[in-house]
Amino acid sequence: MGLLPWLVLVVTTFGLIVQGYSQWRYPVALLGASGVDHAGAFRLLGFVLPGAAAAFAALAVFASDSAGRSWNYRVGVQLLFLSGLAFAGMGLLPLDPNDLEGRATQWHSAAWLLWEVSFIPAMLALGMAAAGRDRALAWLCWGAAAVVLVTGFVPLLPAPLAQRVGFAAWAGWFGLAAARWPRLG
Repeated sequence: MGLLPWLVLVVTTFGLIVQGYSQWRYPVALLGASGVDHAGAFRLLGFVLPGAAAAFAALAVFASDSAGRSWNYRVGVQLLFLSGLAFAGMGLLPLDPNDLEGRATQWHSAAWLLWEVSFIPAMLALGMAAAGRDRALAWLCWGAAAVVLVTGFVPLLPAPLAQRVGFAAWAGWFGLAAARWPRLG
């Protein structure tokens, strides 16, 4: 199962389990917030495992053939690895819904920001690396970067929806890119 179907399954399941939770009104991170029923399980399944899988994929799939590659390829893979670690970090650093200005929420927000600011340039760099060999993969990278940039920093959509679209772009990129990656070599 890829990252995107996994995230959809986990977020949907826990959204149904947590009483009073609305997918349209609340952010995904609230499912893993301190004091919420089953929050620890959600953090593990919804953030830590997908983040660790993404970090592992960055190393195992994308970096496995990085010797002799361009600087933008190597830097892109390193930033992709960092985005996976940061995504996992959102699960290790849960927000505190009772103190949105407190230290716990600040740490969670820092992991969130690191996830975004590592994934966006990773996609730009990997898109540049792919442009000469696989234009479709390059545009996939640039599209994922644009979606995460807009959903994270431009308030066009309601925050809960923007968050889900950004997560979908991140997780979906891994499945689509992994299928095309051998063509890049």
